Amino acid sequence: MIKRATYTNKLKKLIGKPQIKIITGIRRSGKSTILRLLIDELMDRGISQNQIIYLNFESFANSHLRHAKSLYDEVKGRITDAGKYYLLFDEIQEVEDWEKAVNSFLVDFDADIYITGSNSHLLSSELSTFLAGRYVEIPIFTLSFSEFLEFKKSYAELSANPLSLFVEYLRKGGFPVIHTLDYEEETAYQVVRDIYDSVILRDSVQRHKIRDIELLNRVIHYAFDNIGNTFSGKNVADYFKSQQRKIDINTVYNYLQALESAFILYRVSRYDLKGKEILKTQEKFYLADISLLYATMGYRDRMISGVLENMVFLELKRRGYSVYVGKRDQREIDFVAEQHGQKIYIQVAYKLESQETIEREFGPLLPIDDHFPKYVVTMDEFFKDTIQGVKHSHISSFLLSTEW
Repeated sequence: MIKRATYTNKLKKLIGKPQIKIITGIRRSGKSTILRLLIDELMDRGISQNQIIYLNFESFANSHLRHAKSLYDEVKGRITDAGKYYLLFDEIQEVEDWEKAVNSFLVDFDADIYITGSNSHLLSSELSTFLAGRYVEIPIFTLSFSEFLEFKKSYAELSANPLSLFVEYLRKGGFPVIHTLDYEEETAYQVVRDIYDSVILRDSVQRHKIRDIELLNRVIHYAFDNIGNTFSGKNVADYFKSQQRKIDINTVYNYLQALESAFILYRVSRYDLKGKEILKTQEKFYLADISLLYATMGYRDRMISGVLENMVFLELKRRGYSVYVGKRDQREIDFVAEQHGQKIYIQVAYKLESQETIEREFGPLLPIDDHFPKYVVTMDEFFKDTIQGVKHSHISSFLLSTEW
């Protein structure tokens, strides 16, 4: 197994700490693997296997534990002494009233608890009431470009350089399962399509009781088709109206919220750099993985700019940044990312093919007079200029860089 050190190192620092560790992310992003790696770490530290209780609630073997009471009784029966026990629950959202069981484990036993879930409802449920301030979330994303290269080293012969391998990453995306075998593109897209169907059915349709699945799919296609573009619920409703299909704006927002809850989409608000306030209209949405776009709508070269934006957005989130779309007067900055009082400004484009394009991409960053890093990120291999402190970077180098 690939160690995925970004996440395992975070968990190692939290072992034995009193907070519940909540590992979230879209299905098949690697949450179960992270738990198995954690079990290995616990055993390496000399913890007895009897003190580690691992339950995967997607397994039929645990189908009798789908309610808080039965889960509590199962765990209580396995705790046979007064020592510390390590409780690892995979896909906990499958258990009804699971929050009550988890709260009881904290009250009744000396327990170190780790849970995974494929729905952000985990963090907006009764857990917040029961355990305010006593849990920490660790978001899991699909493979970064750096992790993809690690997978290539482990599961295939790594003969090409990172720049040429970036094209493969661009075309196949980052779901780990795709890169454990040498899938052809079409086969890879079918695997991702199966993941997508599972997420839509289980984490969106069933959990949110959505009845009009055909309309949900239309909203999804609109969002996918507008990666990198700002839009609002009204824009979506107006579009459907032009197609002779009425849809209430509240329904649009409910569907988008359901997709966010299942980690299919991420919402990014706009931030006014002059007014220093978050704007409540014309947000952007990005996908949990670019392969979802290809699997549902096919690969489209015309969407390359939005796809590159999506890849940069995910890398910023992996590194723990809060991400906004910047607005300065009438100009837009693709990303303003903040972390621990530090900022980074980023414009993303496909190619700097003309002076007009160079001015359009560098222009919004030049008037910003703070000392924080500013980048224009593209797929140009030969453009090396830095313009008034604004650096250019090829996207493969940017995704691998440790300097920001």
